[in-house]
Amino acid sequence: MGILWFILIFVSLTSHGDAHGPDRCNHEGGLCRVGNCVSGEYLARYCFEPIILCCKSLSPTTAKS
Repeated sequence: MGILWFILIFVSLTSHGDAHGPDRCNHEGGLCRVGNCVSGEYLARYCFEPIILCCKSLSPTTAKS
């Protein structure tokens, strides 16, 4: 059964459709997460459909000097 899950995840990651990958997500200020976005974030796009999401913060972060 574990091998079946591995194959399913591998196929999902290699044939991700409209996904843009983690580099684009990180460049646009997002963070790739598995499953769900955490509280205070929203789904912006997919890093790898349908498992890994690109989540962005609801409020812009401020940098302290």
